Amino acid sequence: MDFPFLSAILFLPALGAVAVALWPRASARSIKRISFFFTALVLALALYLFLQFDRSGGYQFQERYDWIRAINAFYYLGVDGLSLLMVVLTATLGFLAVLVSWKIELRPREYFAWLLLLETGILGVFLSMDLLLFFLFWEVELIPMYMLISVWGTGRKEYSALKFVVYTLFGSAFMLAGILALYYTAGTFDMTQLTAMNLEGLRAVLPLSAIFWFIFLAFAIKLPIFPFHTWLPDAHTDAPTAVSVILAGVLLKMGGYGMLRISLGIFPEQAERFAPILVGLAVVNVLYGAAVTFKQKDLKRLIAYSSVSHMGLVLLGVFALSQVSLVGATLQMISHGFVTGMLFALVGLVYEKAHDRNLDNLGGLARQMPFLAVAFTLAGLAALGLPGTSGFIAEFFVFLGSFTSGAFALLRPLTILAALGIVLTAGYILWLLRRVFYDRPLEKFAHVVDADPLEMAMVCVFAVAVLLLGLYPAIITDLIQSGVGPLALW
Repeated sequence: MDFPFLSAILFLPALGAVAVALWPRASARSIKRISFFFTALVLALALYLFLQFDRSGGYQFQERYDWIRAINAFYYLGVDGLSLLMVVLTATLGFLAVLVSWKIELRPREYFAWLLLLETGILGVFLSMDLLLFFLFWEVELIPMYMLISVWGTGRKEYSALKFVVYTLFGSAFMLAGILALYYTAGTFDMTQLTAMNLEGLRAVLPLSAIFWFIFLAFAIKLPIFPFHTWLPDAHTDAPTAVSVILAGVLLKMGGYGMLRISLGIFPEQAERFAPILVGLAVVNVLYGAAVTFKQKDLKRLIAYSSVSHMGLVLLGVFALSQVSLVGATLQMISHGFVTGMLFALVGLVYEKAHDRNLDNLGGLARQMPFLAVAFTLAGLAALGLPGTSGFIAEFFVFLGSFTSGAFALLRPLTILAALGIVLTAGYILWLLRRVFYDRPLEKFAHVVDADPLEMAMVCVFAVAVLLLGLYPAIITDLIQSGVGPLALW
């Protein structure tokens, strides 16, 4: 019997959570070491699968067992090029989140238990090939995220945590209705079977367009798409640093992944029919998110609104429907995960040392924090799409694929409008860097110190990923193409 790699990757963080929660008389240091061990093991397994994956494509390392036989539901896991990269991204950021949290002293046992359980919930979404199992893991991440924000957050933490849960549950209710309608129509939860079916030839209990929108709404909230984005700045601003890293790095990607895997994979006719509307919303996301970013004074809130803009590029790439644009959308998700995760980690370090996140109160920190200034500059330049970074190659693929796609008549002018977001992004990133690091030094920050060796090591992992993907994107583009190639309609 082959070793169940996917089950091991999925449940090791949960096992770590149990160990952290129940280990008798474990010190804070021991709890952190246990969390480090389990997340490092998950990352090692994910990288092993990355190296062993057959680049010719298809679902691999599959595990399928009876789960609820009466309704034809299975415990069914598998990865293709698309989901494998999401798993590697989640495992990497889960590992880094433990390092970011190394100085947590408030109730560390509960904190790390919830953080590890959160990783299992997110991994389950990317590994599931049964829709009911997919929905189960979609909901699992809610409780850990709520607890992490409401207990260890700052500011209006209870409000922000509750707002995140309410928005997500609202979308989940529609998703469940759509999944059940799809099951009663097709008689299966198996995502591979549903992708291969011609749903148009079946007698549906609801119009297929309605089922498409019911399920899509949950993805739109999670990505998020305007006007469902308002939970994101609040959650980011009030969440602890490591949770912001996970939230921006992988939680938002659950929405983009769902659009690719389900909205496009199972409902191609509906996706093509509604593509003009969704690309129009993508342009709104890009321009509105970038414009509102200029008005922010809080560093975390500024980066949160920039995520709204960058996720608009994912939506544009998905519903431009060409193979190149789908590769670009996936690259944008991976790139954004590392770049914005790095930005939030750096903001956390700046706040920890300077005790302020307000742009009006910061200035000249490069003198006291040369390492953090260089790292923040690299992350900022990657966010604005500087050649040689992952941000550039991702945006290049999105815009090239969208501009050359023939999905519908207005796609080219809409792509040109979205490209204006690059100018706005460059404006707020350069403004941010000047205000925080390169303005006149302020004497009140003369006492602050630079990153310590552990913090430097953590930041360097982010930096290596950003530069590696920017300088040698071929390391993942063939994997992405094998995963999204069958989904392309143009």
